[in-house]
Amino acid sequence: MKSPQAAGRRGPRSRAAHGVFGPVRTGREAALWILVRVEGEGAFANVLLSRSLPRWGLPRGEAELASELALGVLRWRARLDWTLEHLLGRPVDRLPLPVRQALRLGAYQVLFLQRVSPAVAVSSSVELTKRVGHAGTAALVNAVLRRLVREGEAPPPEADDHALAVRTSHPLWLVRRWVQRWGLEEASRLCEANNLPPPAHVRVNTLRARPEEVVLALQQAGAQVEPGSLPESLHVHEGLEARLRLEAEGRISPQDEAAMVVARAVDPQPDELVVDACAAPGGKATHLAALMGDRGRVVACDVSPRKVEALRRRVERYGARCVEARVVDARNLDVRGADRVLVDAPCTGIGVVRRRPEIRWRVGPQDLVAAAAQQREILAGAARAARPGGVVVYSVCSTEPEEGEAVVEWLLATGEYAPEPFAVPWRGGQLWSAADGCLRLFPHRHGTDGYFVARLRRR
Repeated sequence: MKSPQAAGRRGPRSRAAHGVFGPVRTGREAALWILVRVEGEGAFANVLLSRSLPRWGLPRGEAELASELALGVLRWRARLDWTLEHLLGRPVDRLPLPVRQALRLGAYQVLFLQRVSPAVAVSSSVELTKRVGHAGTAALVNAVLRRLVREGEAPPPEADDHALAVRTSHPLWLVRRWVQRWGLEEASRLCEANNLPPPAHVRVNTLRARPEEVVLALQQAGAQVEPGSLPESLHVHEGLEARLRLEAEGRISPQDEAAMVVARAVDPQPDELVVDACAAPGGKATHLAALMGDRGRVVACDVSPRKVEALRRRVERYGARCVEARVVDARNLDVRGADRVLVDAPCTGIGVVRRRPEIRWRVGPQDLVAAAAQQREILAGAARAARPGGVVVYSVCSTEPEEGEAVVEWLLATGEYAPEPFAVPWRGGQLWSAADGCLRLFPHRHGTDGYFVARLRRR
């Protein structure tokens, strides 16, 4: 997922983000540190967790608690804040950043973490507040959480769409769009799916391993493995250490099945010239290389030198020798005559909120307009790299039509491109056909991230 939102939402670091309250020794301290950085600096929780937990060296139970608390508070923030503001009598955002995060941590434990006693939930949050606030804020957190234990959640809003937004912890503006588009029941199913843990899928890198070899290695490590929806996909339960080892060896790539569908829509053939215009971090570029049998040429582009360097390391690890990583802006590609061009454009990321719940609170209606403008520029520039008769595939991890259908319709209006029907192998060897050249994937319908995929052919 490539989101342009985080860069514009960074704020000053707080004392907690600097670790002024001392070294991180518990899961609750880790969760507070992460939550402050996520809201204050625009960081992503999953990135902070993967980088920071090993450095802190917390016991396994504390590390798991840190992940549960940080992601839980981010996922359920609107529902927590609805009740907390009822108890406070004022917006939660008026509290200092570290204090409101400590308060949310306590409320999350009281309402959602049954294995934690209310007394521990309250006292631990008060202790956190003492370290990042003062005696007055600690007393406030203590009083509010004790009332929460006694009174429970606040009554829901009266309006159906507002009640759905609070109950499932989604932005009201987004829920209203979904209700208007699909109705209350369908919108509710999507919201509920966004709050479920996403399944762990891996793509077998067929340049390094055969699926049966990977299955055996995972099963020997105690993992449960099931066939995925695509031939190269596996659904894995447990076995995290084995997955990390196989990933380090370049034999598997953790990847949602919607992202795998994108490379399948491109359908690259051996000996072709293929351009991946927005390639970082490289999951789709290496997938394209594998589908081609590493025969031909994949020009993988990104505007960031740092990301391209990471992409080169990934390409080497995955044995994708046909991939050529370049630092170049997709709007000004220097490649022409490509047989196939993939534009996996930067987007709001609304389709991956089950993985990155903080996106819910960063994106607003105005961001759809800005993202679509950038996407049109990128698609127009990158599509010119395709030869006459060549294929152009456009994809975004967003549920919203402004970033999907509307961008493609804008390009089609130029008269230079036409929709191209396509099909991908899906669940049990069947073909999933896109007769109009477009596919929409949703968490509640397909068990994948929310994605839009369109295939066009240049006239």
